[in-house]
Parts: sequence; C-alpha cells; structure tokens
Amino acid sequence: MKLGTTDMDISRTGFGSWGISGANWRWSWGGQDDADSIAAIRHAAEQGVNWIDTAAVYGYGHSEEVVGKAVAGLSERPYLFTKAGLVWDPADPDATPRRIMSQVRREVEDSLRRLGVEAIDLYQVHWPDTGESLDWDSLGAGGPSPNATPLEEYWQTMADLKAEGKVRAIGLSNHSVAELEIAERVAHVDAIQPPFSALNRSAAPEIAWAAEHGTGVIVYSPMESGLLAGRFSAERVASLPDGDWRKTHPSFTTGLAARLAVTDALRPVAARHGVSVAAVAVAWTLAWPGITGAIVGARDASQVDGWLPAGRLTLTAEDLAEITTAIQASATEGPVTP
Repeated sequence: MKLGTTDMDISRTGFGSWGISGANWRWSWGGQDDADSIAAIRHAAEQGVNWIDTAAVYGYGHSEEVVGKAVAGLSERPYLFTKAGLVWDPADPDATPRRIMSQVRREVEDSLRRLGVEAIDLYQVHWPDTGESLDWDSLGAGGPSPNATPLEEYWQTMADLKAEGKVRAIGLSNHSVAELEIAERVAHVDAIQPPFSALNRSAAPEIAWAAEHGTGVIVYSPMESGLLAGRFSAERVASLPDGDWRKTHPSFTTGLAARLAVTDALRPVAARHGVSVAAVAVAWTLAWPGITGAIVGARDASQVDGWLPAGRLTLTAEDLAEITTAIQASATEGPVTP
C-alpha cells in the first residue's frame, strides 16, 4: 500500500526493531544475540517485508547499528524508518532519556551513520517535545516547559531536512490530533505512528485525522508487546528476566487476566484460518480503515514466520464479531470494531 502521498509502496507488515536493541539500557527486552537479529531481519526481507522501523533511542543507538549491518548484505534494501527526539546521557545508561528536539540535526547525522545510508526513508519525531524526562508514568503526558522546542519549530526543521534530501518523508509518532493540526499548517505530515491494538484503540481519532489528510499510518504494538501473541500468562511474566521492561510494567502486572481474555478470543479465529494468534492480532489492526501498515517485532526468524500471514489474512464478519465481544468485556477504552 502507498504510504500516504509518498512514493513508497510498503508491505502491510514492517519489521519492528525495539526488541533487538540488546540489554543494559532503560527499556531493554533483555539480552539479544545480534546474529539472531540480523537473521530475523534478512528472513523478513526475503519473505516480502519491505520496511524496517527503528529509533535512535532503542539500545541507545544499538538497534540502528544492527539494522544497518543487516541491510548492508541485502541485494534490495528495505525502506528504513527511524525516529528522533529522545536524547540520552551516554555516561548513564540507566538515566531516563529526555524529550528534546533541539538536537535533531545532530541526531539525523548519527542515525545516517549508524544505518549506513545517505538518506532516511521516513524520519519521525518519537514523542512531542517537552524538554523533560520520559518515563513510564509520563507516557502521553505533555504540557508547556521552558526547555521545550515549540512544535512549529521542530516540525519546520524536519521539513527542512526533507527539502535538503537528508530524509525522504517525515512523520509524527505519539502526537495528538491538535498537534497534528499544528504541524500540518507548517508542512504536510507524511505519516503518523500511534500505538494501536485490540487492547489499545485510543489512537482512533488520530487515525481518522490521517485518513482525511492523505497521511499514512503505521501502527506500533499491534500485539501489545506480546500480550496478544498467545503465549503469555502470569507465570510467563514472573519468569521474564530482570532486564526485560515488561516484568514490572503495569500492563503485565495489573489486570492481566482481563487482557489475556482478549487473547483467548483470538484463538478460535486463528484455528479457523490455520494461522497463529499473533497473526490474527496484527490482522485485526490492519482491518481498521486508514491503517497502512503495522510494525511487528521479532527476535529470531521463527517469530517472523508467526506473524507473517497477517498481511494477507482477511478477517470475516464472524471473526470480527467474536473479537468485538471480547474487547467489550475487557473494559478498555476506544471503539471496538473496524
């Protein structure tokens, strides 16, 4: 599908590289063998996945480096999407990164170097700039700060980078409709990247805005960081390594049974289609009007095979009705059916 008004025709699923960012950083998924990561990326590309989403903050640069190594060996390079705006202290990997866009010109050069390319295909602002630290308790929180770069200023810088050829397209991740409106008055928003899954439909207004403005939509966490993959339980959460952020995150420690009930509703749908529960979870997001593609992570090639069918899976009215019933019972917010 075309990504908004750009000339990029992207596959319905893209490879998400947060999980391959390695250990010893603020939001690690635990230790990871880079060789497994590279093999997973190349396997996904061989199967027709033609874009990779990463970010400078993932592993504090390590994810971009791994992605760069993986695509360097491919005859046809996938599109590379990355993000700026979360700046960390290299001397203190446990410190919380700050949301700050005043250093974006330095960031883009660092990302280009790590990825090993001359231009980034889609460059995105990771979070609205607040000038403040970003932590779990502040996700989604904004507000004025004397340290913040105004949206109009940092979006103009992004537009300038596009005009200079440093990037081919520009996007906004985790920005509200009001913020998208401000940005659109400065320069066209080529794409947005909101979270979206059967357990989190809060970005429906932003997706609708994008459809009205010719803006592409690539959603992240369609499997809700594994909760909708069909393999989680309270025991599994308890057994996660201490370096995995999910072990203590409220989504995995509070109200877990209600979330897993939605996962259970995906099982009969998966059985009817002969695919994995993960594939159904991703296909549900792709059935939503206005969504161009979904970012799906993998830490080895076998995990890619699990969700790969999502891009060609069409859920029936019966499938959607069953999933809707489970979502309604989960007491989560947002519209419940595409």
